Amino acid sequence: MVSGFAVTLGHMFKEPATINYPFEKGPLSPRFRGEHALRRYATGEERCIACKLCEAICPAQAITIEAEERCDGSRRATRYDIDMTKCIFCGYCQEACPVDAIVEGPNFEYSTETHEELLYNKEKLLANGDRWEPEIASNIKDSHLYR
Repeated sequence: MVSGFAVTLGHMFKEPATINYPFEKGPLSPRFRGEHALRRYATGEERCIACKLCEAICPAQAITIEAEERCDGSRRATRYDIDMTKCIFCGYCQEACPVDAIVEGPNFEYSTETHEELLYNKEKLLANGDRWEPEIASNIKDSHLYR
């Protein structure tokens, strides 16, 4: 009994292990898989070359891509949709992409009130990529040993 009380007293005067969540956030692993994003090159051009590997490998069939050939002969996606309600966050799309165009970023706070807000189109994905690019680039650099 005495040793139990000693343990209790020892813990009463320690710093609490909890954090004040909305105002403080805990550390995330560089390999964390959060909200999807489409990246751009430093020139502002979209990275996606519409190879459709991410669409083919997605086990949940959450990705839809439509492509067309540009005047210079390269292919670009005209439509890139992800149904986030189907996505299982497996990371296969990110691993399959040869140009690191589609990534799962560090954002885990994207709750919505309607189902339609979780149907991401190309513009929403590019906006996510623009918003999170510094963190995404850092995470890709930090996790290069695991790729």
